[in-house]
Amino acid sequence: MNFRDVFFFDAMLTPQIITIVYWLLLAVALLAGLGSIFLYGFANVTFGGFIKGVLITVGGGVGARIWCELLIVFFKINENVQKIASSK
Repeated sequence: MNFRDVFFFDAMLTPQIITIVYWLLLAVALLAGLGSIFLYGFANVTFGGFIKGVLITVGGGVGARIWCELLIVFFKINENVQKIASSK
């Protein structure tokens, strides 16, 4: 991809940004889960707090992945519609 493609909207920039957003969301989910484990799990010495932290980490990671994959699917649909439109 070169600058001409980006400036004239011949190529999509957002799918590459979505990859960066995914990694940031994954880091946030990990930090939130670890924060939940250490703040609630060990301070109150409850197993429930630890489980909540693990669920936040896993659920946040899976949720971020699903959300980003859906966005990528929308862009793939756009690419395929453009190919169909240009072939006619």
